[in-house]
Amino acid sequence: MTIPRRPLSELPLSDLRIVELAGIGPGPHAAMLLADHGAQIIRIERATSATATQPGETAAQPAWDVSIRGRRVVRADLKDADDLARVRSLIGGADVLIEGFRPGVTERLGLGPEEMLSLNPRLIYGRMTGWGQDGPEAHAAGHDLNYIARTGLLHLIGNDGERGPVPPLNLVGDFGGGSMFLVLGILLALHERERTGHGQVVDAAIVDGAAALGASIWGKIGTGGFRDERGANFLDGSAPYYRCYACRDGLYLSVAAIERRFFDIVTDTLGLEPWPETVRLDPAQWPQIAEVLSEAFAGRTRAEWLEVFAGTDACIAPVRTMTEAPADEQMAARDVYVDIDGTVQPRPAPRLSNHGPLAPPRMPTEVEDLEAVIRDWDL
Repeated sequence: MTIPRRPLSELPLSDLRIVELAGIGPGPHAAMLLADHGAQIIRIERATSATATQPGETAAQPAWDVSIRGRRVVRADLKDADDLARVRSLIGGADVLIEGFRPGVTERLGLGPEEMLSLNPRLIYGRMTGWGQDGPEAHAAGHDLNYIARTGLLHLIGNDGERGPVPPLNLVGDFGGGSMFLVLGILLALHERERTGHGQVVDAAIVDGAAALGASIWGKIGTGGFRDERGANFLDGSAPYYRCYACRDGLYLSVAAIERRFFDIVTDTLGLEPWPETVRLDPAQWPQIAEVLSEAFAGRTRAEWLEVFAGTDACIAPVRTMTEAPADEQMAARDVYVDIDGTVQPRPAPRLSNHGPLAPPRMPTEVEDLEAVIRDWDL
């Protein structure tokens, strides 16, 4: 059945109003994900009477930070009584508030959840932190790497015993364990509000979300399928069938031939004798197998190997650079990346059949007048 596409003005979240107290990292990224699907978001950046930006001036966000796309930007001095009253008015007419301060900060500003839910009982109050709202470290400073370190996940990432754990950029903590779970919490609370009519507080902690991301790893450790040590497991790059190999030109191929049938295609295509399954799955044999495979892959360029493996189920893919990725055949076919005003960025995800691929919303170009935004929301 063909589902008719709706106009972009009727995106799934087009009637959702969100106030975002400006922060960095997972909070803005969560807001981006919601803005990508139509949410109306007012981003409130902090200002003082000495540094307040006049409406119409260029927005201060750096051009590289595409996570702030799709917003209207205002500035407010939250220590000024008049500005605070205006911000409270916006929150009073919003469906969702997103804040990423340390526990207690919004309470001291007069914007805490108890006050805001009293003002707006239907409000979903989204709190994004690293350590959570309670516990002995709740008020401590930290960054993505610190949070995933204490969950146990960082301990297993990497396979070089001398270097120690390898930071997985800030993808596992800030975005995987942080923003994605904040969005999930907001959507859960909105769904529940349909039944109860009441809002609630979403306590999204990176340590909670990252721990949840590791559920299958915890299961493997509990049943003996994983060892609690780095460089000893089949998903950390130690296994010869799940790692990257350098080609003759210094470019890399990713090999993820975990199952025997896929690995047989790899060895057959490389012209190698297959290893017995008992050998292939023996961690003691992995260095020797990897050495043989490394020598084989080093014999041709990446482009040559891609041609050789084309059409097979070897579970092999090129390791693209960020510059190369937009032109990759699969990425280009799905139009995953688009160039907006000279900045390449990913399209909104996931794709819904009613709407199809969406263009990323544009970046804010100027700071707007706070009073005008309040009037636009009919407050």
